[in-house]
Amino acid sequence: MMETDFFTKAKDNLKVAEICLDAGYYDAVANRSYYAAFQAVIAALAKEKIRRDKIDHKWVQAEFSGKLIKQRKIYPARLRSYLPDMQAVRDQADYKSDKVRKKVAIKMFSMAKEIISEIEKEFENDKL
Repeated sequence: MMETDFFTKAKDNLKVAEICLDAGYYDAVANRSYYAAFQAVIAALAKEKIRRDKIDHKWVQAEFSGKLIKQRKIYPARLRSYLPDMQAVRDQADYKSDKVRKKVAIKMFSMAKEIISEIEKEFENDKL
């Protein structure tokens, strides 16, 4: 199932981000944290039957913010800016010469953890 496949990928990427954080690879933390959050959101959208053949970053961010946060109020409003903010840091990590600092990497990791936790709660509510 699409939602469980993407949610598994999200949790795997979160584990990799944690390993990179412990090892001091802060650019990699930014990258893996963003993708962990991104894949968790894809899973959340799929769970709500919001799917698209071509998955792109802007569409995922807009659908999550617009439909799951603003319209349906499934997720807290504070998560609205997480993906775009995290993507900006990931872009710096991947495409700019300046390195991501430890403090920023820790924030990225905690944001990814929070999104995954909120989505996991919603998945568990459906099982009840």
